[in-house]
Amino acid sequence: MAVESSRVTADVIEATEFPDLAHRYGVRGVPKIVVNETTEFVGALPEREYLAYVRAAVGENGGE
Repeated sequence: MAVESSRVTADVIEATEFPDLAHRYGVRGVPKIVVNETTEFVGALPEREYLAYVRAAVGENGGE
């Protein structure tokens, strides 16, 4: 999404290299996704589910 929209940014953090951040976000598995500090999930999800989390984080229901 970050490639397609200038309104989306993404950072990738290696949890073992940044243990303080890993602790702050409660990383117990990867990938750990945090959106707008309010919505998070762990694991590789199908695109539709991933997008649902992102929409929830920004207050959209996507018509569903």
